[in-house]
Amino acid sequence: MGKRLQSKYKINRRLGENLWGRPKSPVNRREYGPGQHGQRRKKPTDFGIQLFAKQKLKGYYGNIGEKQFRRYFGEATRRKGDTGENLIELLERRLDAVVYRAKFVPTVFAARQFVNHGHIAVNGQRVTIPSYRLRDGDVVEVREKSREIPIVLEATASAERDIPDYVEVDHQKMSARFVRGPKLTDVPYPVQMEPKLVIEFYSR
Repeated sequence: MGKRLQSKYKINRRLGENLWGRPKSPVNRREYGPGQHGQRRKKPTDFGIQLFAKQKLKGYYGNIGEKQFRRYFGEATRRKGDTGENLIELLERRLDAVVYRAKFVPTVFAARQFVNHGHIAVNGQRVTIPSYRLRDGDVVEVREKSREIPIVLEATASAERDIPDYVEVDHQKMSARFVRGPKLTDVPYPVQMEPKLVIEFYSR
């Protein structure tokens, strides 16, 4: 697993977008990048636009490592159908993404750590791999001894995010069922994601 070397808010500042739609994001106050040259505006090249789209999508899922993200692209290309839609579906099948979607934790970074620390079970078996790929019908639950952790109680009570319809959640039982792989339009991104530009970036 690639280490996250930058905080989530630094990712926001660097990209100039509130990736997760959080009210505390510094982008809500300053839309330009960090550093003394952050306010300089250059007309982006086609390569720059594609790179930005890739960094935005990669950053949203907890700043996935480049090797792993490229593997997702490779698999999306090999699958039948639209490569961009395939890429989104693969990313949304990640265990940490579903833990975040189910509102068991407040951020995708917390989801990765939560899975790593053994707080999550899939179909009754403990899983500690954030990139574990869920299949349709898989049941994800917070393990019983972890259900009273303050971060979990805070996240489940929060009205900050909506739960998408491809994840069925029961917060009383602290469980969620992954119903199906979503399309791009099903995913509640707070900012516009452009997987077609990501495909163009890797196809250069």
